[in-house]
Amino acid sequence: MKKLICVMLTAILTLSLFAGCGAQAADDGTLKVAIVQQLDHSSLDEISDAVTAQLEKMAADQGKQIQVEHYNGQNDTSILAQIGADVAAENYDAIIPIATLAAQYVLTGTEGKDVPIVYAAVSDPEGAGLTGYSNVTGVSDALNTPFILDMMFAADPDIQTVGLLYSLSEPNSEKPIAEAKAYLDAKGIPYIEKTGNTADEVITAATALVGRCDAVFTPTDNAVMNVAPSVAEILCDAGIAHYTGADSFVQAGSFVTCGVNYTELGTYAATVAMDIILGGAVPEFHVMEGGIITVNDDTAKALGIDYAVFNTMANTVQAVSTIVD
Repeated sequence: MKKLICVMLTAILTLSLFAGCGAQAADDGTLKVAIVQQLDHSSLDEISDAVTAQLEKMAADQGKQIQVEHYNGQNDTSILAQIGADVAAENYDAIIPIATLAAQYVLTGTEGKDVPIVYAAVSDPEGAGLTGYSNVTGVSDALNTPFILDMMFAADPDIQTVGLLYSLSEPNSEKPIAEAKAYLDAKGIPYIEKTGNTADEVITAATALVGRCDAVFTPTDNAVMNVAPSVAEILCDAGIAHYTGADSFVQAGSFVTCGVNYTELGTYAATVAMDIILGGAVPEFHVMEGGIITVNDDTAKALGIDYAVFNTMANTVQAVSTIVD
């Protein structure tokens, strides 16, 4: 009888030890977050850095460990589709896609799962099909297209023709290009559209605008941003001011933008994600307030444009120089 009791106690102790090890392996308390970046360029890199920093800060404030894993789609839909499937297979506490295509492929890849998705830098969440889901929210960098075109005509009231340079594959461009056309139609100003999806196509499209327009508008278009330095050089050398949707264009040599602070946007997105992870409800998407005019001083001098005209149009006008890699 004593031998039987001893065997039973040994068995119970062994099972308890295995149960304890199993519980620890399944959940050691470390939070896991995936950041899925559509491609590399300065604005999206800035968002990613801000997201990572804020996640780590908030986790430390809560006394928790956090593991942040980064994925990059290189603006390739096949890679983004694979990443969508990969992150769906992992046990992430939240996924933060940066830019519209990344968000769309993450949403498709995680269909049927309730993992929180908090996108960053999606200009038109409704148009991109990212609304109406209980587990999806994010931060929009919606562009104030009429305001940027107001800037264009404030700097040069004699503009006769405007070029519209964008990618047909970039969801972020659909709404602002439609808004630009409506604006220009209302003013009776003709416009020329040139588009491209690959780097070579975008450069060819920019070249095709030379000698045919007085200024060019490009929204927050990631395909164009991918070759922004080349586009900026082509247009500036031709004496054409390039009005854009993000400060990354301006840092690469384009003339001017009016938009949001991307560090603040990334910080906000990370805060929303962490609040959800810690037990908060999934809120409606948030539109970041813009109003920051960023001018490339080097380009303004090359074009002979006095950008002091913008001082009465926004609370913040900041000048940058062209960043040379």
